[in-house]
Amino acid sequence: MVSPLIYRVDEDTLRKAAELLRTGELVAFPTETVYGLGGDAFNAEALAKIFDVKKRPRFDPLIVHIAETGTLDTLTDLSLLEKANREKAALLTGRFWPGPLTLVLPKRPEVPALVSSGLPTVALRFPSHPEAQKLIRYSTGAVAAPSANSFGHLSPTRAEHVEADLGGSIAMILDGGPCQVGVESTVLDLTGGLPCILRPGGLPREEIEALIGETAQTPRDGAPGAQASPGMLKSHYAPRTTLILHSGKEMAELPFRKNEAYLFFDRPSMERWLIETGFSAQNLQAGEGIFYLSEDGDAVEAAGRLFEILHHLDGLGKIRIHAEEAPPEGLGAAINDRLIRAAA
Repeated sequence: MVSPLIYRVDEDTLRKAAELLRTGELVAFPTETVYGLGGDAFNAEALAKIFDVKKRPRFDPLIVHIAETGTLDTLTDLSLLEKANREKAALLTGRFWPGPLTLVLPKRPEVPALVSSGLPTVALRFPSHPEAQKLIRYSTGAVAAPSANSFGHLSPTRAEHVEADLGGSIAMILDGGPCQVGVESTVLDLTGGLPCILRPGGLPREEIEALIGETAQTPRDGAPGAQASPGMLKSHYAPRTTLILHSGKEMAELPFRKNEAYLFFDRPSMERWLIETGFSAQNLQAGEGIFYLSEDGDAVEAAGRLFEILHHLDGLGKIRIHAEEAPPEGLGAAINDRLIRAAA
């Protein structure tokens, strides 16, 4: 039975969803990264609903999604940036927007304080998903949208994930199929001196630095108080099942236990382990909970499959999930960031 909350994306459902946003309701919608829980960025009541529905602490700011670069002027005051960072902002938006990059910039006073947890900054993203862009344009032009899941849980990459987690607590879920990138956006703060990556994500650090030079990175300390970006808390993106993160060497030496699940980075790693434990890939049963993220070690494929496979493993009733670290280069940094926080 199809959920009455889920609507396939088309012109009619986009306009219906946009009208709901304009009247202060919440709508879940697909982006290229994960599904977002959208509310009007200028409506304080809608913003409060987002925090309440997600059970999200008020010190964790929201990302505002836009669909025109011109909307920047209504949300930010770029004159407050250092000249070098204004130039870097122009380079970044010119190259990577639309796409999985969020920029933290000085906030205009008209933007509700609830968006940024009282900070003088606002996190902005221009998603590349065409239906997300239409929804934003049809509504108010600025939609606050954290991931469409309960706070701290696995991020949703399908409409069904949203429905299973948030159920009837939102007005509508737009179904655009599985998300292509599969991990949240990279968050880059331009309000200090050296640009700082607050959250690794769908745009690799290497690509950013190839364009604008050196960046810093915030450590995973999960310190209390208002966070500069979502996804910075020590424990986050977690399945309900206990997750343990291992190096490749540690993973290869694990014994097989029927009440535990195993997630390898690539298929060759999994198959070597299967041989050592007496299995063959052909003889695996669906419920045994042994999976890999990528056929041949492709980090893009692995990132796109990460949350979907973790959702599946979380539903198998195992007592724990063992996961293998990804190589740290490129999108591997984002994959490892999510797994480290899930295991915290």
